Amino acid sequence: MKNESFTALVSAFSRAYHAEHNQIKIFDDSLARQLLTKEEYEGIASSMSQGIAFFQPEFAGTQEQALRRVVDHQLSPSPLGRAAFAEQALEVSAMHGARQYLIFAAGYDTFAYRQPEWAAKLQIFEIDHPATADDKRRRVSALNPTKPSNLHYISFDFNEQDLQKRLLDCRAFDPGVISFCSLLGITYYLSKDVFKHFLATITKLLPGGSSIVFDYPDEHTFTPSAKERTQKQVMMAARAGEPMQACYSYEELERMLEDVNLLIYQHFTPDQITGQLFKAYNDSQPAHPIRAFDNVNYCLAVKR
Repeated sequence: MKNESFTALVSAFSRAYHAEHNQIKIFDDSLARQLLTKEEYEGIASSMSQGIAFFQPEFAGTQEQALRRVVDHQLSPSPLGRAAFAEQALEVSAMHGARQYLIFAAGYDTFAYRQPEWAAKLQIFEIDHPATADDKRRRVSALNPTKPSNLHYISFDFNEQDLQKRLLDCRAFDPGVISFCSLLGITYYLSKDVFKHFLATITKLLPGGSSIVFDYPDEHTFTPSAKERTQKQVMMAARAGEPMQACYSYEELERMLEDVNLLIYQHFTPDQITGQLFKAYNDSQPAHPIRAFDNVNYCLAVKR
């Protein structure tokens, strides 16, 4: 990946669009819009509205209606739902002693720049591929050159570099401190062996009580039984040059986590995500409901 992640840019767009167009929000990323240039925002909006025939061939309506349909139906559910799930879990973890927040594949995540008062006790580490990380820092510095004092950057290639060494080389990182790790949007793009090794490295490095939150595609993702949205998402990722590589059954995931000394603490299926995380928004917007993405589950695991 020589350039910044396209899927990360689209995720930022979807969070920005949701924040700007709704009073009651699934997840409020108030800064996402500022990370995108006017040309990028309008370009992604135009591309997505023009792509309505791919997403929903039966649709009839205006370009703006088409854009909202694509965003609500295809783009927003995962970025909004998993961010809400992760940050709710992070707050609980911080209340119970977590003092480090490791954001792997941080992309254009804005938590460090809109962090609430309870996050002041956390040291925040944004960990990402150098191309995306450098682009993110460039965009943020253009808005606000003052970096939060508790924020640290670590460049890391998930397929090539030694994670333990990269973390320990960062002076601010303390392997003896209970930590909360976010791995959102990662499992799709790593082989099962690489992901398991990645989890094992994290759990060996951090103390008991540390948590890992992630989303993952279920065992039907690459089969004909996958839902239509899922099939199109797989196609989109491949076309963007970021093909999905792995999917998991709950039983397989549970065994993998146990092998690396992790226990599942919380697990949401699509129906549970819609019912618990999207309810307030859906009640406020009956004409524009959002359902959690098909074939994607959320998991919070804790080291024994």
